[in-house]
Amino acid sequence: MATDFRRKEQLPELTDLIVESYHDIGTMNHLGHCPLPSTEAVIEIADDLKEVLFPGYRRRQNLHMGNVVYHVGDLVDGLHDKLTQQIARALSHAWDQQHGLECEGKRNVDFESRGQEKAIAFLEALPNLRRLLATDVQAAYDGDPAAGSLDEIIFCYPGLEAVTIHRIAHELHRLGVPLIPRMLGEWAHSRTGIDIHPGAKIGPSFFIDHGTGVVIGETCEIASGVKLYQGVTLGALSFPKDDDGNIVRGTKRHPTIEQNVVIYANATILGGDTVVGAGSVIGASVSLTRSVPPNTVVTIEKPSLRFREAS
Repeated sequence: MATDFRRKEQLPELTDLIVESYHDIGTMNHLGHCPLPSTEAVIEIADDLKEVLFPGYRRRQNLHMGNVVYHVGDLVDGLHDKLTQQIARALSHAWDQQHGLECEGKRNVDFESRGQEKAIAFLEALPNLRRLLATDVQAAYDGDPAAGSLDEIIFCYPGLEAVTIHRIAHELHRLGVPLIPRMLGEWAHSRTGIDIHPGAKIGPSFFIDHGTGVVIGETCEIASGVKLYQGVTLGALSFPKDDDGNIVRGTKRHPTIEQNVVIYANATILGGDTVVGAGSVIGASVSLTRSVPPNTVVTIEKPSLRFREAS
């Protein structure tokens, strides 16, 4: 079909209307000379970190103890530069938000230096992150009879993927890095269907089986040896508000899960005062808003089934 060029003449006017909306709705555009963290760069950082944390499983094959030091050294050098730049951008943006300053009006703060400090502090945490992730891999193997090997878990399990990115994001969150931890968490969420806020505190030997639809809130605290199945929600019961009706941020809103708890599919546990005691089992589709003593099994009554002949 032939192009109607008369209709294309309307496009400059349409462009003007769109740009005019940038003036009218300033909360949905970031225009100026101070760039935000780049989604593409943050994802690249995550992929590089997975290469460091799980060498030989990702992009580079044929690694051995004779050449891995050069491979990892090159990755770490690049990660230093990428993290420094992206963290500096995030810190700069957070400063804007806190002080109400435009980018061009605050050149007395060395965000690059602050970004480098946090980048190095994060990189120094990588050996401990590997030790922590090793417990997660083993927990997945020990907790799933369908797992054929540790290699299969590292290659294939979305739960480990989500937990890996969470542990990276949580360390950055702990170091006070704005924006980037949430960017990482939402990227993992889009890939795995598992939504873990980077503020959640999760102990070692954590296993999410299947995983789709799992939600873990910001102030959730999970001890060691916990196992979750698909569809589990560890959420907030309510959001406290101040006298002006604004949500009060920073309060404990999500549950505490103690050691060696198992929570089966589609269970929902809500509230900052809710504690699931050590060794407890929460059955499928249970909804909890109050605490459970240690070594307790919580289930819902089995529904009755009715059978009839097909018509």
